[in-house]
Amino acid sequence: MARRSALSIRIVEGRNLPAKDITGSSDPYCIVKIDDEAIIRTATVWKTLSPFWGEEYEVQLQPGFHSISIYVMDEDALSRDDIIGKVCITRDMLAEHPKGYSGWMSLSEVDPDEEVQGEIHLRVEVLGSQGSRRLRCSVLEARDLARKDRNGASDPFVRLRYNGKTQETTVVKKSCYPRWNETFEFELAEPAEEKLCVEVWDWDLVGRNDFLGKVVFSVQGLEAAGQEEGWFRLWPDKSKPTEDERRGSLGSLQLQVKLRDETVLPSHCYQPLVQLLCQEVKLGRQDGQVHLVTLLDETTTAECRQEVAINLVKLFLGQGLVKEYLDLLFELELAKPCEPNTLFRSNSLASKSMESFLKVTGMPYLHFVLGPTIARVFEEKKYVELDPGKVEIKDVGCSGLHRVQTEGEVIEQGRQHLQSYLGELLDAIVRSAPACPPLIRAAFRQLFQRVGERFPQHQHAKFVAVTSFLCLRFFSPAVMSPKLFQLRAAHADARTSRTLLLLAKAIQLVGNMEPAAGRAKETWLSPLLPALQQGTARMRDFITRLVGTEEGEGEGRPLGPPPAVVKEGLLLVHKTRGKVPLLAAAAGKKLHFCLTGESLSFGKSPGAERIGAIALGDILAAEKVEEKSFGSSHVMQVVYMATGGQQETAYLQCKCVNELNQWLSALRKACGNNPRVLRSYHPGVFRGDKWSCCHQRDRTGLGCDRTRHGVTLQDWSDPLDPTVEAQRLFQHLQGLRSTLRDKYWELLEPEEAQNGRRGEDAALPEGLSRLLAVLGDLERCHRRAQPPAPAPALLQLQT
Repeated sequence: MARRSALSIRIVEGRNLPAKDITGSSDPYCIVKIDDEAIIRTATVWKTLSPFWGEEYEVQLQPGFHSISIYVMDEDALSRDDIIGKVCITRDMLAEHPKGYSGWMSLSEVDPDEEVQGEIHLRVEVLGSQGSRRLRCSVLEARDLARKDRNGASDPFVRLRYNGKTQETTVVKKSCYPRWNETFEFELAEPAEEKLCVEVWDWDLVGRNDFLGKVVFSVQGLEAAGQEEGWFRLWPDKSKPTEDERRGSLGSLQLQVKLRDETVLPSHCYQPLVQLLCQEVKLGRQDGQVHLVTLLDETTTAECRQEVAINLVKLFLGQGLVKEYLDLLFELELAKPCEPNTLFRSNSLASKSMESFLKVTGMPYLHFVLGPTIARVFEEKKYVELDPGKVEIKDVGCSGLHRVQTEGEVIEQGRQHLQSYLGELLDAIVRSAPACPPLIRAAFRQLFQRVGERFPQHQHAKFVAVTSFLCLRFFSPAVMSPKLFQLRAAHADARTSRTLLLLAKAIQLVGNMEPAAGRAKETWLSPLLPALQQGTARMRDFITRLVGTEEGEGEGRPLGPPPAVVKEGLLLVHKTRGKVPLLAAAAGKKLHFCLTGESLSFGKSPGAERIGAIALGDILAAEKVEEKSFGSSHVMQVVYMATGGQQETAYLQCKCVNELNQWLSALRKACGNNPRVLRSYHPGVFRGDKWSCCHQRDRTGLGCDRTRHGVTLQDWSDPLDPTVEAQRLFQHLQGLRSTLRDKYWELLEPEEAQNGRRGEDAALPEGLSRLLAVLGDLERCHRRAQPPAPAPALLQLQT
């Protein structure tokens, strides 16, 4: 049994942001922090006060998650980036929205006294007897404090306040992981109603000290226990009056956030549910009966359908039945009243499942087909416009011989560029049939045959059914927003975005198989009509080849392991310390690192011979490094066991925070089952005779911060986890138990529904009856697995 917390977050767009640049605009991007750790950086959207990101992430969290903060920043090439504002969402706020929060949130100004992080280790106790009792507080250490000084650290000290008296620790210079080990005593007030306030401050030689956080204890609860020791989270100072004048004037963010706290039972507990779903898929559609999948489709809301579709696709991929599941959906969809020209255009479970299936299994294929053309569009930055209402007239010619281009010349030039991109893309698509994964080809073959049987008089419909998914729901969205499909690291600028939009529209028109219809809606597309007609003919030939050859490989069996290469890229190697460090000769150089299911290897370039490798079983931790250690916030450390049995550390610099977190996620997932993983580590480096983070002099001593093995970013290439998918389906179905029963009676033939009994004792079909029984059994398993309620806290944190 495992308890998991996962956070899904979609940063949609911003509006009414303040201008930070002299141009009267801003270059906004977002930084997402989970508690104190920066996890995500969105792409920068240039020169706008109403940016659109549309970026979606899922983060696996550590136990004890408290809040998520989203900072909107203005990128500046010449100086430090400006903070525009932030949005903070606490765990309690998300608990009030179990189905997730979706909406606009106003940005608030960033108050330095609220930008606190980290924890402090304290031991608090009551000593003595009645009449001469004392309150003793031992200040032991702190970790991951906020960095307030330019050197990337702080000079922290602790101030204790109780019953009108104040005492302070010594100052620890240049450390965010200070150790004090100092003890203070106060005479205990009678009655013990006063509170003990423990504040952490950053000492400054010039100017006021900076606030780093505080913990406030109620002493009354401590009297019964006598002593309490532990790590306590530092909280901001909420005693100051808040000023809301600027709230709203800084703009707002549209967000979709959902926290999913899950108790995942052992896999055998879900076998009855999985077996039932598999059996229903194998049985297929039966005339006169309401299928369980139809009930699921009809009772799932539009907001949840995408998530349920992904869960079902991944579940059946793991069971080797995804082809049968999709075929059942096609059959059920085609059994409804429908028109051949509007097939699969709605957001039904069939449409969402096929769309999810393409994303889960077809991303390498998508990159193979679209990657070169998308890269060319970004590199060339050609001006492409066909709409006369949007054409920008510009000067052409050499110095002294300028002339203004006519509107027709601009449109003709844009048509040539767009036709060139479209031709290259269609060439790649037409040639890609052999490279298309066999499982995808099999799914399209089934769809092609089903639609052909349903509409024998409209043979055109079976081609449109395939392109409605392949072009309209897969290729075209990726062309329009390559960042969201990991084809590019950043969003396009305005000119490139317009080119991509026109190219995506052209792919849609080719996919519709009727270019003339598109021209009727937007007459300015007429210059492109010959190319679209030729593309339609080529697309038809491609679909014929795609579905024409039977592929035995990969069908009817569980999806194989992910590609051998999990993650690869160039990383800068920083100097390490040790007798014979593996990467000593490469210090200061960039090497190509490659993570597979067996090792983390490295060489001079992607195709070059591997210089060395670290076996996954020898990797003990993958963590971030303090910015002050190497002057960069994008450095990670890989702690591993060397061949001689000694512990060594490789310090590797990434190019940005996203690449850093992608590498950390990949390494943590790959080494998650290693029994030797460390529970603590040093976020600094050992220089001279001490660690830069906590100033310890023992190089092999315990680390001063806890490792974060559980914090990972989810990715489309992650291996399947059928147990988690089954748990999420159970959670969804559990909320539909009464709805499923009502919907079943509603979908019955009218005469059967009138003659049947519709109460709790009414006879239900075997599949639905078994499903309700299985859900009841799983609910009882979850109740037994719930931990006992914790005892009331003796020390109450006042925030």
